[in-house]
Parts: sequence; structure tokens; C-alpha cells
Amino acid sequence: MKKIIAIMLSIILMLAVCGCAADKSENSKRINIVTTIFPVYDWVREIVGDNKNVDVTMLIDSGTDLHSFQPTAEDIVKISTCDMFVYVGGESDEWVDDALKEKQNKNMVSLNLLDLLGENKKQEEIKEGMEAESEDAGDEAEYDEHIWLSVKNAVTLCRKIGDSICGIDGKNAEDYKRNTDAYLKELDILDKECESSISACSKNALVFGDRFPFRYFVDDYGIDYFAAFAGCSAESEASFKTVVFLADKVDELGLRSIIKIEGSDGKLANTIKENTKAKNAEILTLDSMQSVTSKQVENGVTYIEICKKNLGVIIKALS
Repeated sequence: MKKIIAIMLSIILMLAVCGCAADKSENSKRINIVTTIFPVYDWVREIVGDNKNVDVTMLIDSGTDLHSFQPTAEDIVKISTCDMFVYVGGESDEWVDDALKEKQNKNMVSLNLLDLLGENKKQEEIKEGMEAESEDAGDEAEYDEHIWLSVKNAVTLCRKIGDSICGIDGKNAEDYKRNTDAYLKELDILDKECESSISACSKNALVFGDRFPFRYFVDDYGIDYFAAFAGCSAESEASFKTVVFLADKVDELGLRSIIKIEGSDGKLANTIKENTKAKNAEILTLDSMQSVTSKQVENGVTYIEICKKNLGVIIKALS
């Protein structure tokens, strides 16, 4: 299958790169940075600042979930000819290896963020009461891709991204360093706000009637959790055993809410609610930032803004 994908990519690039060669030559002095998901796009945008000579592209901009994204021919060309490509690097990005083999810009800098996290990356966790994947994944470790939901990770990765951008455009390095330092201060303030707000809450556990992409976040602040599925799970149907287990946890822990993530229809969360004793838990929504659209970007949404909204939801759930 991988060979077929590689052949298809080669054909696409032969046809598409020829068509964009003239356009590229006209813009050869411009720096092109391509990112996959919104959080990374926003980090890069903050680091670049108001430098009009840098174009930043967000590939996954139509509301498609990271886990189901497949690049178009146009996407492949953008990656092939860019100066820097920044991607998460998890199982959902398996297509990236073939895309990078066909790159036309041999000086391209590619950043695999999971690799940059090193020992701080975490393996997917199957916790008590959670539905296991129906397919056997084998012995190979599967890492949790949702690294951006940790503000502490954001600090680490933004510093590394900033250093790499400075390496590409040395003449503007001081501006990039200044922008990076200013943004890191904002992230540090947010991290401290999360820590102080969460430590003041009366509860210490969350119940998710959904996938659970927030493991990095809860680990950062010592929050316990129970969920129907792991963060990268493709499953959508929970067994009655799982529903009852999670409903019992809501009762046992005295929780007043059940959480779902953006884009979910909430059916599972509501089913869990109906199996609790009181049947009056509030369904709250957290934004995993996997489906942010170009329209939202145009309207000014930012990574820090979404993080703050999520913090408000978590504080409500833990109160």
C-alpha cells in the first residue's frame, strides 16, 4: 500500500510542480512555512509576527479531524516546495514520510513535534472502564498525538520552532527571538493560571462520554479521568458495560457534569447521564483544536483563547 501511495505522490508531483514552477520562481525570496493543524499554525504565526515576507499555511483547515485527514495534490505540492514543514508526527501523519521523500526543496527543514518532545511524549493509555480498540495494534508503541493540549509542551515546542525559524531566516532572527520570548511569557502565565485554578477546585476527576484527547493536560495538573475511548480511538460505539461503568463513576465521585469533545453529537454522553442516579448531569464540551477551520482563523481565534475557554469548562466540571 505504501508503494502505491509513493507512486501516486510521484505522479502528482511531476504534474503539479511543473505547473507551479513559474509561480515559485517569482516568489523565491519569500519564506513558506507549512503546518498541519491549527495549534501549530498559531504558534508559528505568533513567532513570525508581522514579517510580511513569511507565508504560513495551515493544511487541515476545513474542519476535518486530524485522524481522518488525507492530503490533496495541492497539499503535497505545498509541502514539497516549502522551506519548513511542521507536523505532529503520530500515527495519523503516516502519509508524511512518503510526501517528504518526494520533496523538491532539498533544503527544507521538517519538524516532527513528537520527536522533538523526546521522553516527554506519552503512549496511548487504556484505562479501567475504557473500550479497547477492536483491532490488534501489535507490539509497536502508539503515542498519544494530542501533544498541543499541554501548555507545558507548547512552551517546549515553540522554543524549538522559534530556533528553527531563526536558522532559516537569520537576518530576521532577532525579531523572531523577541516574538518567541513574548509568546513564551504568555504561555507561562496561562500555565500558572491553569495550575492555581485547578488546584483550588473541590473535585479531582473528569468523566468523558467520548474520546479522551486531554491526557497530556490532565497529567500536567494531576487530574484523574475516566473515558469511553482513548484519544486516537476510531471506535464510536460503547458497550453497555462501559456506559454503566462511567455512569457509576459520575455517581461515586459526586460529579455534576459529563464531558464530550467538539464535533461530537453527545449521544453517548447523554446515555451515560440517563444511567446515573440523578440523571441531571450537565453535558460540557471541550475543544481539542483538531477541527479548527480557516473561517475561525479569519475571525481571530487563537490557541491561547481556546485554552482559556477549555480551562473555564474544566474548572466548572471540577467544582
